[in-house]
Amino acid sequence: MNDRTCIVTRKQAEPDELIRFVVGPDSAVVPDLKRNLPGRGCWVSADRLHIDKAAAKNLFARAFKAQVVVPPDLGGMVDGLLSRNALGMLGLARKAGAIALGATKVESAVRGGLALFVLHATEASEDGVRKISQARRATVHIGGPSILAYKLFSEAELSLALGGTNVIHAAVLAGDAGKAVQKRMVALDRYRGGSPDDLAMLAAVADEDDAAEDME
Repeated sequence: MNDRTCIVTRKQAEPDELIRFVVGPDSAVVPDLKRNLPGRGCWVSADRLHIDKAAAKNLFARAFKAQVVVPPDLGGMVDGLLSRNALGMLGLARKAGAIALGATKVESAVRGGLALFVLHATEASEDGVRKISQARRATVHIGGPSILAYKLFSEAELSLALGGTNVIHAAVLAGDAGKAVQKRMVALDRYRGGSPDDLAMLAAVADEDDAAEDME
């Protein structure tokens, strides 16, 4: 089997599309997000569905050709690691001045094309999200970048990471610090199955474009 072949799907993929696992000294399966732990590793598609399936069907034992101990909630463990990784990088971006906080500043960053992506707390109101989504669509229509949005963390998690209180909306600004955060957010979002908000936004943009073409 190729070193980067998912043990569930048996399909090869790029490293960022997979999560590597190794066996620890206690025979427990250990996620290796940085891909630098010693020992023979195996790979699973980087989403919770496939990791839960690998655990349930004892595919790790087959891949390692040995009896291994799979943690009871391996999928949740990986989610926690990805989440802490993303929040830690978000905190570094704040220190680098690459964060805009608050609905007004976020909307301004979006309309000015300065935002790399947007974060909404899970408690964010529909009205607050709608206004920023409208700004994202407007930016695309005038030829600006497609600015994605993620709803991955609670208000408490965002507030702690960003050193503020009541953080509901945040924009991560373009630049090296922002790109480092984006990589982690994309990984966490993919692991959790994707952002319905973005799927809806992209569909709405497509519908509006089709309607405009029909009127021409």
